[in-house]
Amino acid sequence: MTTLPATTALILEREESVLRIWFNRPEARNALTAEVTGELAAVLDAVRDDRSIRTLVIRGKGGVFCAGGDIKGFKSGMQGPGNADEIARGNRAFGDLMIKINEQPQVVVMLVEGGAVGGGLGLACVGDVTIVERETRFQLSETSLGIPPAQIAPFVVERVGLTTARRLMLTGARFKGEEAVRLGIGHFLADGADDLDRICTDVLSQIANCAPGANAVTKAILFEAMRRPRAEALDFAARGFAECMLSEEGREGVAAFIEKRKARWSVSGA
Repeated sequence: MTTLPATTALILEREESVLRIWFNRPEARNALTAEVTGELAAVLDAVRDDRSIRTLVIRGKGGVFCAGGDIKGFKSGMQGPGNADEIARGNRAFGDLMIKINEQPQVVVMLVEGGAVGGGLGLACVGDVTIVERETRFQLSETSLGIPPAQIAPFVVERVGLTTARRLMLTGARFKGEEAVRLGIGHFLADGADDLDRICTDVLSQIANCAPGANAVTKAILFEAMRRPRAEALDFAARGFAECMLSEEGREGVAAFIEKRKARWSVSGA
């Protein structure tokens, strides 16, 4: 079993095949600091190759998902002595974290309640499954602060499309959970925290029926299909298919189908 890194800005809870990751700065509406992002990156790296962990569930303590960047820290850390190159490197590091979350081999489930502003909205856009509570407040507020939504922009565009992303970023529009689902940011709409948990439980039970190795390869195929020429993407997919077909999972899955029984991995649940 993977040894998880020690964290203070995050709370980690392992429940069989599910690792719950809680942002633990409720007094600051779970704003993203270097400590938060550094710890999250370390956790993702630690579990990346552990197929006994099928799902990562990311949520915020205190009934708030994430208020985005630590604005107070911007003034002290980015508008003091320094130069543009240093600021750019720090900003770009968050983009690396977004890539890491987006392409993590495990299924990533985002539970979004209370508020998802700026980078918090960006995080909602990189969940494989994002469940939003109806009264959650969403906003891309960066331009109202005189800065661009730099590192989250490509992921928001990928999620909602260019024309909607332009409107949301250039107006700082505010909206709630129902519109977030309509726009494609969220997949499921929950009525309160209990319903959020109920929907999450249903999703976890579905994930438990899928082979974790096959899910990891499927995610890799999806992202390679977006950045490679079509023929190269299909070659990549074919190699992944062959590897899975000859794997222990593939042999068990085919045998279970023929024998009309559940595959061994689906029995353990979530």
